[in-house]
Amino acid sequence: MAVVRWDPFRDLSMLQDRMNRLFDDAGRGWRNEEPAATTSWSPAVDIFETEGEIVVKAELPGMDRKDLTLNLEKNVLTLRGERRFEKETKEENYHRIERSYGTFSRAFSIPATVDEEKIRADYKDGVLKIVLPKKEQAKPKQIRIAE
Repeated sequence: MAVVRWDPFRDLSMLQDRMNRLFDDAGRGWRNEEPAATTSWSPAVDIFETEGEIVVKAELPGMDRKDLTLNLEKNVLTLRGERRFEKETKEENYHRIERSYGTFSRAFSIPATVDEEKIRADYKDGVLKIVLPKKEQAKPKQIRIAE
């Protein structure tokens, strides 16, 4: 099975970001002393399936676990969070800010074959890994006909 990366709006969003940076840079020259605007952004996500589970991995570098929420409702898994802009030193003037800050929300439909009670998530080294175990398939049962 071939891996297909699917996000119909990602290229359009990247183009918009590049155009915004182009016009921002042209208006300010090389100095960019403004803090990053807090806007919506979307983390990169990989989803793959094995025989026993579906795995979702989201890239969330620089985020704290307490700024992430994960909810499941009506077979929709929703990941929300916020990356906050923090000034590390008061003496520095930023010349360029390219990392995204602000809130995000991603929602994924999950199949009915997922065992909702066994879903688990782990956040390590900036990657959130969500494991969605599949339900054990009901084995066919032979019914004895009484004589």
